Amino acid sequence: MHLSRSTPSTLHLALVLGTLTAFGPLSIDLYLPGLPGIARDLRASDALIQSTLATFVAGMALGQLVHGPLSDRFGRRLPLLIGSIIYTLASAACALAPDATTLVVLRFVQALGGSAGVVVSRSVVRDLFNARESARMFSILMLVSGLAPITAPLIGGQILQVADWRALFWVLTGFGVVTIALVLGMLPETLPGARRIARAPVDVLLGYGDIARDRQFVGMALTGAGAFAAMFAYISASPFVFIELYGVSPQHYGWIFGGNALGLVIASQLNRHLLRRHRPEAILRVGLGLSTIAALAFLGVMWLRPGELALLLPPLFFVVAMVGIAGPNTTAIALGAYATRSGSASALLGTLQFIVGAVAAALVGVLADGTGRPMALVMAGAAAFAFCCFVIAVRQPPAAAA
Repeated sequence: MHLSRSTPSTLHLALVLGTLTAFGPLSIDLYLPGLPGIARDLRASDALIQSTLATFVAGMALGQLVHGPLSDRFGRRLPLLIGSIIYTLASAACALAPDATTLVVLRFVQALGGSAGVVVSRSVVRDLFNARESARMFSILMLVSGLAPITAPLIGGQILQVADWRALFWVLTGFGVVTIALVLGMLPETLPGARRIARAPVDVLLGYGDIARDRQFVGMALTGAGAFAAMFAYISASPFVFIELYGVSPQHYGWIFGGNALGLVIASQLNRHLLRRHRPEAILRVGLGLSTIAALAFLGVMWLRPGELALLLPPLFFVVAMVGIAGPNTTAIALGAYATRSGSASALLGTLQFIVGAVAAALVGVLADGTGRPMALVMAGAAAFAFCCFVIAVRQPPAAAA
């Protein structure tokens, strides 16, 4: 770890960066219990309201491509502040949205701002740590940011008992204000002026092309994206599967969702300890194998015994938990060779993840048949895709440091 006097302690750094990485999960998970209610209140179809999730993912993907190179050129703090301000204003506008179409557009703008926290936080870690230390730090960040998917649906369900869905977006507005304060008060600049890269837009695009030709980077990015896609298929479809098909209340759905997210946090902390003795690649091989087996088991139960909710929950738990293994390790390996262009590399990594996640969510919608089978089928396919990408990626030689 490369520390200076102005660098905060690991604990403070984890708190700030973990909060920044929570932009995505908090913005998605908090309002999940309210999706059916939003559809009723705005007199919109379930498909249109689900598209607010898809457009948020699209905004996260596109925004990272913008914020990554900006952070390489202007430093880490300025894009973070601008993105946090955009996110805060858009969240307030979402709370006041008069119709579903406006909400869809505002969710896209909200994601454009929030994507700064996701992409720049990874770059800050790469500024300060080597590859193995980065994997451990990403695991710590998952402990902090993992509180969002655990608590957000629970909080959202409780809020919906006393207020309508608009209150959920006022909570997100408050979260945006908190992140602005944290960046201003606790996060120093980690990219010195001498290491910044000023590039024209054409050069930025060419730089993305260079990174995209790194087969190990792409392989690891797609491995992480596959694991993320399995979870995103679950996130996008589970409110309707559990609440509408299985009759689970929004409050109890929050407990199910939070329990699965707790598994993710536990796995990420197990990963941090395993990294003391094992290489990230070895841990990934086992974690991805377990994820694929669990996803196939979930598909089998959904197909053969769909009415047995108690049988569905254990394999689902393990699929989500293994994201805590896949996320930190694939990110650390992929960014390991990009010290000077970590912003751009982080942006491309995050964009690939969110694009594949959006495809998974859309595919669940396309295959929708009034059962939970499409969700299970996409989850199993995504888990198998992640494992195959990993096997191919580990056969590629690492890229030279850039």
